[in-house]
Amino acid sequence: MTINEAKFLCKKIMEAGEVPLLVGHFGVGKTDIAKQIAMETGRKIIILILSQMEPGDLIGLPSRQEDRTVFLKPDWWPESGECLIVLDEINRAHRSIRNAIMQLLIDRRIHNHILPEGVWIMATMNPPDEEYDQADLITDPAFISRFFVLHVSPTVEEWKEWAKINGVDRCVIEFIGNYPEFLYVNSPMSLRVELKPSPRSWYKLSNVLRLLSEEEIARYGYTLASAIVGPEAAKAFIEFSGSESIPMPRKVLLEGLEKAYAIEDVDKSNSLVVRLIDYLSKLSDQEVEFLSSHVTRVAQNIDRLSSILPRDSFYALIRFITDKANNGEHHSQFFELLLEKLSAFDSTRTALKDL
Repeated sequence: MTINEAKFLCKKIMEAGEVPLLVGHFGVGKTDIAKQIAMETGRKIIILILSQMEPGDLIGLPSRQEDRTVFLKPDWWPESGECLIVLDEINRAHRSIRNAIMQLLIDRRIHNHILPEGVWIMATMNPPDEEYDQADLITDPAFISRFFVLHVSPTVEEWKEWAKINGVDRCVIEFIGNYPEFLYVNSPMSLRVELKPSPRSWYKLSNVLRLLSEEEIARYGYTLASAIVGPEAAKAFIEFSGSESIPMPRKVLLEGLEKAYAIEDVDKSNSLVVRLIDYLSKLSDQEVEFLSSHVTRVAQNIDRLSSILPRDSFYALIRFITDKANNGEHHSQFFELLLEKLSAFDSTRTALKDL
């Protein structure tokens, strides 16, 4: 996403009390985004470069108080809520301060020191393909699930605007304008952990969505959702939130899909097939018993999809059923019976011959 998009979403995420994590190659402007947000919102900015900190720098040093040990406030600790804390290079933090980071993210406190109400927190990191990365930290799903993960890459125009403000030599700006491929190496950015939905991530997403207008959700909804629940769940969620939601798989199999619902959008038809396949691949014994008692109707409704779905989408579904019938695994008998019923219909029989 662009710098401006990242800045907008970071603000909304922090307004909701959540924490954005900006992922981008070194020098793309992650820290500058934080500085701009702090300036625009009148906040003091505290940048903690975690790769250069010792545990005592982050959590404070122990001190004796009468008959007990207490921890002193670290010197960076904010005194008011009008503050933005940036956890910089979070992927390079030493193992010994991870628990302190987690406590800060979860409880907004370190030891007995509680952050003032209203403090914003954001984090930055380089993608794990950088040579100096410590990748073990970001493979922890429990850790990464605390963040909205935003991948940021500046456009050439954004960089040129920044360069002019920051006094970059005119010759350099003109060169990048003519040879934008040399601005930075456009290598893929990816965490070494797959973002997956969880009750926590849906709650966090809900917190931020409440702050967005319908127009903002239409523009940023998928990007925001994929940053916390992963792309697959985000896609299904955004499609479900639209005016024409994708029907439940069980209902499609038992009641059919109306022709008025004809799916011309390839992405939408693929999403329906993905949901059908996912449903059929996770059948319980009770569900298999129920579908078996209505297998003729199920086969008829699947065959009718051939006149509604694009050819490739329908063929993908039939291929899945065929594979399940032939693999000899659990519930394969149900799929054998379903395939036998499907073979009685011309459309499916044609698909089976083609496959």
